[in-house]
Order: sequence, then C-alpha cells, then structure tokens
Amino acid sequence: MALQRILAVDDEPFNLEIIEEILEDLDLQLVTAESGPECLEVLESFSPQVVLLDVSMPGMDGYEVCRQIKANPATKDIVVMFVSARGSVEERMEGYSVGAEDYIVKPFAHGELKSKLSNLGQILLEKESLEQQVEDATSTAFSAMATSSEMGQIVNYIEQIGQIDHVTELAQALISCLSSFGLNCNMELRIDDDRQHFASSGLCSPIVLELFEILKSKGRLHEFQNRILVNYENLSLLILNMPENDEEKHGRIRDHICFIVSVTEQQLLSILTRRELQEQQQNLSEVISMVHSKFTGLMSLLDDNRKHNEEVFRSLQEQFESRIPTMGLDEDQEVFIFTNVDQAIQNSVAREESITKVRTAFAEIEADLSLINKK
Repeated sequence: MALQRILAVDDEPFNLEIIEEILEDLDLQLVTAESGPECLEVLESFSPQVVLLDVSMPGMDGYEVCRQIKANPATKDIVVMFVSARGSVEERMEGYSVGAEDYIVKPFAHGELKSKLSNLGQILLEKESLEQQVEDATSTAFSAMATSSEMGQIVNYIEQIGQIDHVTELAQALISCLSSFGLNCNMELRIDDDRQHFASSGLCSPIVLELFEILKSKGRLHEFQNRILVNYENLSLLILNMPENDEEKHGRIRDHICFIVSVTEQQLLSILTRRELQEQQQNLSEVISMVHSKFTGLMSLLDDNRKHNEEVFRSLQEQFESRIPTMGLDEDQEVFIFTNVDQAIQNSVAREESITKVRTAFAEIEADLSLINKK
C-alpha cells in the first residue's frame, strides 16, 4: 500500500499551513494536530502511516510524543519524522533514540519534504512486502507442521518428557512415542553400574542384551537389514522393524529416531542430575542436623561446667570470708589470699566470655550451613 495518510503535528498553525500547501497537489489524506496530547488522541481515530512531528512544543514535546507512539503496540509501526528548527547531531541522535525514522530541519524546501516522504513511502511498501513474505512463510511452516503427524508426535513427546522426573516413566514414554510410529523397539538404560531394559514386547531377548553389550561403545549408529541401533552414553535403542522398500521414509524415520534418542538422553541426564542434587541436599540436611545436635550437646556441657564453677567459687569465697578473720593472719596475708581468690574468679568470668563467643561462632556456622542447604 502506497503512502496515503499523514498526520502533521505543530503548535504553530502557520507551520501546518505550509505543510498543507506543500502536500496539496499530492494524493494524500492530511490531518493536523496542534499539541502532543491532541496528536495521541487523533491516532485513536485516524491511522496515519507517517507522523510529521514538531520537536519543540509546550507541555509535551515531540520526543515524549514519539516515545508514547513507539511504546504503544497499536501505533509502534507508524513512521515518525521529526520536523524541527534545531538540527544538531545531538538533537538528531535524540530523535533516533526515541524511535523516529527520519528528521527534517526547518525551514525546508518543498522538494526536500516531498523527497523524504517519497522515500518513506518506498520504505512502507518494502516493509509491507517483507511482512507479507514473513506471514506467508510462517503460515506455510505451521501448515506443514500441523499436517505432519510425525512431527506432531515428536513435539508432543518433547513436551511430555519435560515434565517427567522418573527413569522408568521416561523409558515408557519413549517406547510409547516410538510405538506411535509403528516401531518395535528395545532399550537399555545405563545408570552407574545398573542396567535397566525395556521393550515394546515387554522383555528384551538374550541376543538383544548381548547386542547392547557388544555395540554400546562401537559408535553412535549401526544399521543392519531392517534394524537400527542408536547409542548414547546412558541410553541404547534398538529398532527391529525399520521401513523397507521406501528409502525416503526409512531415512526420515532414522533421523526422527536419532533426534528422539538424543532428546531422551538429555532428559535422562537431567533426571539423574536432579536426583544427585536431591541426595546431596538430603545428606547436607542430615549433616546440619548432626552438627546442630553436637553443638547443642557441647554447649549444654559447657554451660553445666560454667554453673559448677560458679558454685565452687561461690562456696570457696564464702568459706574464706567466714574463716580468714578467725585465723589470726596479718593484713598482708589476708590481702594476698583475697587478691588471689578475686583473680581466680576473674579468670572464671573470662572463660564465660569465651564460652559466649564459642556459642556465637556455632550459631554462625549453623546459619551458614542452612543457607548452603537452601541454595
């Protein structure tokens, strides 16, 4: 669609008259507004393809108007060209930074404005053509996906296993997916030293188990007759009935299988990683509980010892205070004894302060361990 609708915004009516005069001989629909708020209001009823926007307007300047136009999903695609008497590099950069597509400096020649509008019209045409191409391509892609039962099954499978958190459930989902393709499959899951086997028929035959063991480290893909074996580090899959007499279908199904097994391997690793993290968290919780128990017991022991020391010193002090005056000691001897008793009591108090620091340190260690466990 060619350029047909223009909105001109300027707080000076004379400037709007000039624009109307320049564009009067063009086959265009021109609407005018004299303020930023009026411009935004007009946009709701008139859908211009281009807005000629004055920069210097009272109240709401052109930059703010442009920001709001580009921020609104309904108007963000409208082309904005600033019309300003100021044309410094900084002001042009400001215009481009708020989303404007072009900038013209007053006063401008008639031909300059028409030329710029012509260029903007060409841009609109090219943009419309590109959007149509993208729309057509998107429509074709979604149509192909919608009509392809194979791709639909794969997409459904990927969405399904993203919610699975158990190995057995994952294996059953894979077998169900492949069965929807009409494929008879056998599977081996290797988790540490454990081997788990699943099959469409219920059980893997002894020869299949031997095949898994022989070929698990012999490469990613093996094809023989109408069978195919795909190997990953934790998963091997054997298909027993690949399509025959249809090379195109055989190749397509083979590609599907390789992709499905790859996705399944990644989900299996994700499940095993989550399981390991849960076990580590459980172990850490048990360690925290044990440390708390040990800390509590140790602090109780230290507290009992402190109380016992207090009782001993209190009893000793009472005995000295009652006996020393009757022992006939001179003043220096009494001072010596009382000084040493006081010193011993002070040392005991210092030990109590140390116990308080130990208790604080233990509490900080427990808090750190709890924080690690939450992470």
